[in-house]
Amino acid sequence: MLDEIASLKDQILAAVTAAADADALEAVRIKYLARSGSWPQLLEKMATVPKDQRPVVGKAANEAKTAITTAFDSRKADLTAAAESADFDPTLPGRYEAPGSLHPVLQTRDRAIEIFRRLGFALADGPDIENEVFNFDALNTPLDHPARNEQDTFYLKEDGLAPSRGLDNTSVGGRRLMRTQTSTVQIRAMLAQAPPIRIIAPGRCYRRDEIDATHGMSFFQMEGLVVDEGVTLADLKGTLEYFFRELLGEDLKFRFRPHFFPFTEPSFEVDCSRTGSQVKGKEWLEICGCGMVDPAVFEQIGYDPEKYTGYAFGFGIERIAIMRHGIPDLRFFTENDVRFLRQFSTRIDS
Repeated sequence: MLDEIASLKDQILAAVTAAADADALEAVRIKYLARSGSWPQLLEKMATVPKDQRPVVGKAANEAKTAITTAFDSRKADLTAAAESADFDPTLPGRYEAPGSLHPVLQTRDRAIEIFRRLGFALADGPDIENEVFNFDALNTPLDHPARNEQDTFYLKEDGLAPSRGLDNTSVGGRRLMRTQTSTVQIRAMLAQAPPIRIIAPGRCYRRDEIDATHGMSFFQMEGLVVDEGVTLADLKGTLEYFFRELLGEDLKFRFRPHFFPFTEPSFEVDCSRTGSQVKGKEWLEICGCGMVDPAVFEQIGYDPEKYTGYAFGFGIERIAIMRHGIPDLRFFTENDVRFLRQFSTRIDS
């Protein structure tokens, strides 16, 4: 048995060394090392070896297998390196990598920020995970309001959370949820400073909306807030008309429709229309909600509603992007189709 092991080992090592390429080496493996190969068949004879000889024979078999495996792996590595070297042509040009670009929604966001900065607005930010106080209570939205229904809002499951209803920047504020609007940033900003305030708050929001051409469950929003003495509805109307015409074009038409929001009074929906542009077959597209800040909000914050007035507005950035680029469906923005996104590249490919 010892002679058979030594003889077959030498035979396999010679075959491995003689293999000229990967295919030949694979043939050696199949012939000698595969389940039905010569080496496994030889090891099956171990059952016939006398018990007193098995330790010696087993040691010889293990040493032979180690030598075979080492030689096989070494030869495979040599053949792979040789094949890669043969395929490499140093005179060929390098592979072209297309340059990246900002997503069209983020391009629209950055353009909006640029315009508002020219109007004197500062950037403000807040957390995506909010509490009920900042998301609802402080915005004059009571407990029985439909927006607080679990069918409309993404709440976080937190057993044993204290139902605190304090209004400050550190309060747990009841249940936590994914913010449904960036109006929460307005509350945080008013708690942090006294008027005058002139901010915009871009960020992602989350709602359990039906997904269609103009709605999504996760979307970017930009909210604005101005608080000072003597702020009027005329200031709000002039700011929004200037902003949207700068962003979407001088030919834009507007209409302000009376609406209801818990945290503004009076409140309006802003619709825009552009000749030759339709979404879902409609000429007018609702793009913004706005209004004068409700005095009840100021009272909760600690501002004097007899001294200060203000206005607030908010819009979905995806909706602005579909008007800006003439896109019929905002779901195109999240399908990750490079052919679609490449149209909005801000860099020039060479």
